[in-house]
Amino acid sequence: MMKHYFYLLVLILSLTACGSNDDNAPHRKPAGPNANANDTSLKKEYGRLEFPKLRGGAGNRVVIHSTNDDGVNYSVEWNDAKKSQRWSCYQMYKSNLVQKVSRYKSKTNQYPKDPQIPAEYAFDADPYWSSGYDHGHICPSEDRRSSFDANYQTFYMSNMQPQLNGFNAGVWLHMENAVREWAKKNNYKFCDTLYVCKGGTIDHPTNYTKTGKGLLVPKYFFMAVLRVKNGQYNAIGFWVEHNANNDSHLAKYAVSIKELEEKTGIDFFCNLPDAREKVIESTPVNYTLWDLK
Repeated sequence: MMKHYFYLLVLILSLTACGSNDDNAPHRKPAGPNANANDTSLKKEYGRLEFPKLRGGAGNRVVIHSTNDDGVNYSVEWNDAKKSQRWSCYQMYKSNLVQKVSRYKSKTNQYPKDPQIPAEYAFDADPYWSSGYDHGHICPSEDRRSSFDANYQTFYMSNMQPQLNGFNAGVWLHMENAVREWAKKNNYKFCDTLYVCKGGTIDHPTNYTKTGKGLLVPKYFFMAVLRVKNGQYNAIGFWVEHNANNDSHLAKYAVSIKELEEKTGIDFFCNLPDAREKVIESTPVNYTLWDLK
């Protein structure tokens, strides 16, 4: 009887040790001192590795979208006064990249209002139509075809930034495809999880313009990607000017996370232990690892 109890105790401890603050992500979050981590007293999700340092303060809110099938789908930091998002962040791993459904389509409600954003901080009517800009997904629809709900949520207006079609269907699409290829590379053996944070520059008036309908049009777009494989961490950033550009040679847009933080003013991957974060973010881009030319 004691022998059976011992084995049961070992099993329970083993399962607990494999737990993570990152829901379904197939790895364990590293431990260690972290002075700049997000405060998780309001929501534990703020401690997930894809989250950058929250700006906080009046007028900035974090919206977390979840589904019954996948748990946390993606998250957004939204600026109420500007009616614009600062970033979307999300995780990519084998089970949430399985494509089970088609891309969401609707003749009457293609870009729904985000139900978690109060009406007074959202546009009454879709300001993208006839603006000359695409509804630019930040968390891509193509990365969230594991369920109808997951894909539908990517069409929320809060997940959009205005993008020129020549950018949205050009270099931005090439970057999104590259990130997706990394997540799936070598039949998902290249990484256990990718942590992604993306957006456009809206913090300073010098880095955006404003349309007649009130849309903020970023001058630059960025991506921050953290790769985890067997407890090893690598990171890469993309920084690209917002103009019509079909360039598929992405190496010229790749930057270290430290450089991306300097350009954006955003502290990426702040929930990593300080010592590990410092090394990961300051390491120059490894073009061979990321297969960039």
